[in-house]
Amino acid sequence: MKSATERRTTTPGAAEPTDSGPALSPSLEAAAERVAAGWSNQVGDTASSEEVSELLHGIVRAISGAPPSAQPDPRLKSVVGRRLLELLRSEVIRHWRAQDDSPSVADVLYTLHRFEAVQQTIEPNWDQYFASRLAGPGGLELVVEVAHDLRSPLTSILFLAEMLQRGRSGEVNELQHRQLGLVYSAALGLSTMSSNVIEMARGGNRLAEEEPSPFSVREILESVHDIVRPIAEEKGLSVQIAHPIEDHRLGHPQALSRVLLNLTTNALKFTEEGFVRIDARKRGRSEVEFSVRDSGNGISPKALETLYLPFRRAATGDGYAFSGTGLGLALSRKLVEAMGAELRVETKPGWGTRFYFEVHLQPTHHQ
Repeated sequence: MKSATERRTTTPGAAEPTDSGPALSPSLEAAAERVAAGWSNQVGDTASSEEVSELLHGIVRAISGAPPSAQPDPRLKSVVGRRLLELLRSEVIRHWRAQDDSPSVADVLYTLHRFEAVQQTIEPNWDQYFASRLAGPGGLELVVEVAHDLRSPLTSILFLAEMLQRGRSGEVNELQHRQLGLVYSAALGLSTMSSNVIEMARGGNRLAEEEPSPFSVREILESVHDIVRPIAEEKGLSVQIAHPIEDHRLGHPQALSRVLLNLTTNALKFTEEGFVRIDARKRGRSEVEFSVRDSGNGISPKALETLYLPFRRAATGDGYAFSGTGLGLALSRKLVEAMGAELRVETKPGWGTRFYFEVHLQPTHHQ
């Protein structure tokens, strides 16, 4: 990616940026090709591969700096258009993460600025949109769309906070490191909430993979560890992981990852000192028990009565003080049941809490 001083661009319908930015087209076009190749209708609308390619091309042109007189394709204001913009932004960020030499912070900020500018031009009139949609039969669909729109910028915040915290753009002192950890923690909480809202709106028990697929237990546990590491560091907690020797299994890795991430972030939220441990233990040739244990205060008997209820009032008093929504545990329970298991809990004052479930996962040599 070129220097942020090499090119000045404008987006139709948006205010011209005050500083110049990088030449974006080549990397954006490559990212758009990857999005088009992996497109699936996640919003329920029908769109042909040709239409998807045309919409992505229009998005790339707008982000890269179409002539001021040009108008964005009206189709970009559809649910599909906004979803493609979100997918393209996520793909660009994923590519940045995979690069050995990450782009400069200036280039990252400029590129994200261009995405936000284009998003402003294709968003509906939210005042009228909210009033009509929330009162109508499509109110639930609107909530899902809003959650989708929240998740993309939150992903950007997570990426930037992590990159800054690691000192990729210069030395970070102890106070700044802690502050960035707080930013990361808040953004991850909101991002997780957005994802949970989307999944619960769809029933909460839909497995992303129709059929079991091969995956690495170790990679899932390490991925969860990497995501929550900044939160643990900010609170001074250790996150421990353990996985079985027979690492490669057949199952539903996306659902498994979501459950373990929800349980781990929940454990970190309610643990002030000590540790959180993520375990995967063999309980037979094809049975694996997953668990997340914390060294917190434990859960009070009163809170246990409504543990898995979404949209409940927060518990008060000693022990866990859950948020008012409770979506994370409710969704985790549904996903565990969809995988043919049961989410259980054991808790003791002064010992902590352990959530666990046993899943049938056939060993495989696929790597």
